[in-house]
Amino acid sequence: MKIICIGRNYAKHIEELANEKPTSPVVFLKPDSAILPKNNPFFIPPFSNDVHYEVEILVKINKVGKFIDAKFAHKYYDEIGLGIDFTARDVQDECKAKGLPWEKAKAFDGSAIIGEFYPKEQFDLEKITFQLYKNNELVQDGNSNAMLWKIDELIAYVSQYFTLKKGDIIFTGTPEGVGKVSENDVLKGVLEGREAFQIKVK
Repeated sequence: MKIICIGRNYAKHIEELANEKPTSPVVFLKPDSAILPKNNPFFIPPFSNDVHYEVEILVKINKVGKFIDAKFAHKYYDEIGLGIDFTARDVQDECKAKGLPWEKAKAFDGSAIIGEFYPKEQFDLEKITFQLYKNNELVQDGNSNAMLWKIDELIAYVSQYFTLKKGDIIFTGTPEGVGKVSENDVLKGVLEGREAFQIKVK
């Protein structure tokens, strides 16, 4: 399986990082080794002093597809989840300043938290609410209605470049409120009132 991530899909997050608003989805990949095994803590990597949390709605692909039309994209997933795209912001900023790829800031071991998945029929996909709590304090509060590109549009776009396969996961972008994690932080993700994951930072 592969992890396909979308960047800059919420306008206020673009603003908080002073990035340029894209004219098409920003796409990058994480390897399967980025997945943090369930019930494991997240270890801050030794190469970064500024790792940020980014909570995101996840979509799990359920069959093979290529050049998918947006109007048929709903047939290619039946589960919605929640996760974190951990980002070594200092490493990313250094790479961006040099015009270099920034996978090492986004795709390192343990950088992808994948929480519980739920049947998509349980959600209004146009307005899915989700939150991230750090030490029981609300730090991110998102709604899918603020996405620049909706889930079906993302599937259609990504499938132009990559054949989607069963088990692939799409991270759909993060809302504003991203911030640094520190040792002993506890992060909890909530999807429409359900606790989708909880992890400790080491």
